Amino acid sequence: MTAETATQGWLDAFAVYRNPRVLAMLFLGFSAGLPLLLVFGTLSAWLNSVGVEKTTIGFVSWVALAYGLKFVWSPLVDRMPIPVLTRLLGQRRSWMLLAQAGVITGLVMMSTTDPATDLTLVVAFAMLTAFSSATQDITIDAWRIEAIDNTYQGAMAGTYQLGYRIGMIVAGSMAFVIADHFSWSVAYFCMACGMAVGVVCTLVIDEPDHTLREQEWATEHRVLGLLQRNRHLPQQIRRLQAWFVGAVICPFADFFARNGWNALLILAFIAVFRMSDITLGVMAFPFYQDMGYSGTEIGIVSGLVGKFITIAGALLGGVLVVRYGVMRMLLVGAAVVILTNLLFAWLAGQPPLLVWLVLVVGADNLAGGLAGTVFIAYLSGLTNRAYTATQYALFSSIMLLLPKFIGGFSGIVVDASSYPVFFLYAAALGLPAIVLILLLMRREAAPA
Repeated sequence: MTAETATQGWLDAFAVYRNPRVLAMLFLGFSAGLPLLLVFGTLSAWLNSVGVEKTTIGFVSWVALAYGLKFVWSPLVDRMPIPVLTRLLGQRRSWMLLAQAGVITGLVMMSTTDPATDLTLVVAFAMLTAFSSATQDITIDAWRIEAIDNTYQGAMAGTYQLGYRIGMIVAGSMAFVIADHFSWSVAYFCMACGMAVGVVCTLVIDEPDHTLREQEWATEHRVLGLLQRNRHLPQQIRRLQAWFVGAVICPFADFFARNGWNALLILAFIAVFRMSDITLGVMAFPFYQDMGYSGTEIGIVSGLVGKFITIAGALLGGVLVVRYGVMRMLLVGAAVVILTNLLFAWLAGQPPLLVWLVLVVGADNLAGGLAGTVFIAYLSGLTNRAYTATQYALFSSIMLLLPKFIGGFSGIVVDASSYPVFFLYAAALGLPAIVLILLLMRREAAPA
């Protein structure tokens, strides 16, 4: 390969970002990324600032389990129409708009409540925000996969990560700065206003084609044929059975039929890939505060500088997937996440100098952005477009459920030991992902 050919290959790889639907993921990613920190890391900082115990903060992080349970209601999002809205906007866009309205409502209500006196109420509104945000994720993921062919999925993931991280910049950096100069209530109200970006994008984009292919229709009809023995049941019951088969049973049956026993190994890998960084993330902002960094310093470094570095990592990940393939980059991503998480254990023993915070947060965010894009591309490749919302929700739910649950005990680990021990523990949680990636790569390389 000549230098000119190699250069052209890289230029062609970057050209995928000019596709209009790839660009649309920038705004949808922003809308998806904005609420996450507001019910996770930023919420932990708010609670820590009003004196809530770290053990309690850890348990409150279980609010984010909604992201890990979204497969439960994803079949409804996949198939159930919303009166009036679906007729006007289509299946994906109608659910997007409804979910965005729920996020805005939850954030506005959180902004009117004081966690020092009404912690239970704040948690309830955070749950509404998380549930609505998880529903929005279902619809955005489905739109992303259905709107364009697999060739562009790495770029779609990269642009999604770009928008997602910009949303997190606003929810992290801007929220901290606003809270530092005004109050957390003002910060959360401003974040609710920021969701207008997602609402406008939802109204502008086109509804994708998400009709079932002939093969999937045939499978559903075969299963439905077995239900004909229930003709004695009322028509409404038979319709409910038919809907349940098409929306719930077939998507899961399709995944296992395509992957066989290998499906269990895939699901195990998905379950542990993000264990390390999600567990660390619960205590990251309280750690910065306890180290002595100000809210403005945390906001600028973690919420602004760090997230721009994450964006660079996300875009780089999209290009590397095109050049080197998903599996090799998954292994690289998992390894660098573990290595950068170890830097936090080192940081815990240093004086609170801003330069150290920039270096550690920057390295962590670069690794997280790259690994996140590669992982999204991997999950997208596992999905059958006939069942995008349900199957991708299953994958992303499994990705988050165990890490979010284990992350809830982070406060206990910190209170019982120290921050350095906690960070070593968080890094060690990434080792199973390395082992499972190697097993998957070996299975792929084995002759059929």
